[in-house]
This record gives sequence, structure tokens and C-alpha cells, in this order.
Amino acid sequence: MPQKMILIILFCISPLWLQAAEQEQPNIVVILADDFGVGDIQAHYPENKIPTPYLDRLVRQGMSFTDAHSGSAVCTPTRYGLLTGRYSWRTRLQEWVVAAYEPPLISSDRLTLPGLLQKQGYQTACIGKWHLGWQ
Repeated sequence: MPQKMILIILFCISPLWLQAAEQEQPNIVVILADDFGVGDIQAHYPENKIPTPYLDRLVRQGMSFTDAHSGSAVCTPTRYGLLTGRYSWRTRLQEWVVAAYEPPLISSDRLTLPGLLQKQGYQTACIGKWHLGWQ
């Protein structure tokens, strides 16, 4: 292959290398659903009779973890464990869920998953049910 041809090929594909080097961090979406299991998404369990086209697309285009376990049977301690990485019962809450006006379970100085991601340049948001304290 003549040198001119090699230079043209390298020139044509070099923007792809630059693009890969400058690629932003991947998006991270955590979906935590009450009373929802791996078998409820058709991409994981094709025999499921309820169509889940958007979740199926997320499974196909992203990363999917199918062997996760909750540290608790109720929502508040489960969220606490997911956000802090700590055993969910290491709080004052030993049963049930946090009511609306109780103090928050996560102290303001405790590092959380969103806090860790923010330190890495991510923008974070929580949408939906919270149940960890009104503040």
C-alpha cells in the first residue's frame, strides 16, 4: 500500500481515536423498584406476559445486573443500603419505614453513592419515592 494511502486512512480514522479519548463518562441509571424482580422484565424472562419494551431496550443497550439481593424486605433500609453501601440496619430504624417528618437516616457528613459520583464529575438526581427523611 503506498504511503499516501496509509496517511489518508490514518487521517480519516484519527477523529475516531480522538472521539474515544474525549468520550464522556458513561451514564449511570439506578432503577430501584418495590415488588419488582428480574423475571418482570421480558429481556431477562421472555415468558413474562407483561410487555416491557423500554426496560428491554435499557437491558440491550446497557449493563444489566441480574444477581442482586436486598438487605431488607422494606424500602427505607433498602434505599439506605444502596445509597451508603452500609448494612441497611446500621441506623436508628430497625423496622418499617421512615415517616414524612422524621429526621433523615443519612447524616449530612456520610458519603453516599451520589456524593461519590459528584466527586467524579457526575451530575446526580433522585426521582421518585424517597422514604429516607423529609429533608
